[in-house]
Amino acid sequence: MSSRRLPSLFISHGSPMHALHAGAAGEAWAALAQRIGKPRAILMASAHWETNIPMVTGTAQPETIHDFGGFPAELYRIQYAAPGAPALAEEVQGLLRKADICTGIEANRGLDHGAWSPLLHMYPDADVPVLQLAMQADRGARHHLAMGRALEPLRDEGVLIIGSGHMTHNLRDFFTQRGQGGGATASYAREFRDWVDQRIQENRADELVDWNTQAPSALRAHPTPEHFLPLFVALGAAGERWQTETVFAGFEGGSLAMDAYAFA
Repeated sequence: MSSRRLPSLFISHGSPMHALHAGAAGEAWAALAQRIGKPRAILMASAHWETNIPMVTGTAQPETIHDFGGFPAELYRIQYAAPGAPALAEEVQGLLRKADICTGIEANRGLDHGAWSPLLHMYPDADVPVLQLAMQADRGARHHLAMGRALEPLRDEGVLIIGSGHMTHNLRDFFTQRGQGGGATASYAREFRDWVDQRIQENRADELVDWNTQAPSALRAHPTPEHFLPLFVALGAAGERWQTETVFAGFEGGSLAMDAYAFA
């Protein structure tokens, strides 16, 4: 692993089926990981873990959580046996508390598919310790940006900080469109994605934090906010000013924007 400062990442993790069939998005994640190299550990802020107060996993050997239903049996047999990082969990807790963000450690939670599905392609040997950071959906973008900023020093210690969520996440529209045979990209999803992308590219965090009232079709793009909030952890960890690399851009099923970014 290089001694240089690691980027922070945001990944739209897509359907759990990406674990079986990487597709273009999964191939982009894998190529990015090859360029980054093997980190000391990975801190994953996943949309699929929500708590009332910030929590971080302190599990020594986290289980693989199959937190979905109705998929092929092959998907439920997947195990991502990465070790945990209890000592790093305590460091994360300390950094957040230093920023006046009260944080607990969850000693028993495993890795949900927001974490292990992309990591299967990024680090398939499962030999990098992984811990998760929970989202607080009712506390908004500013809170998650502050968490990311508190964790920024970890990037100098070989820790890869990843926000795993989605650029747009309206599953009702996704399944409706799929039931109708797919089709063109939904205009509202494109408009929301473009609004967010412009502000990411131009370092306009002050506007992004008000996304739910300022972005076009915000509440249709995200009927609930948990899949968008990991972006703010990644942006916070990127610091006050960041350079953006677009790792992947595209749509799945016409309404799910699959954007992924690296921030340095």
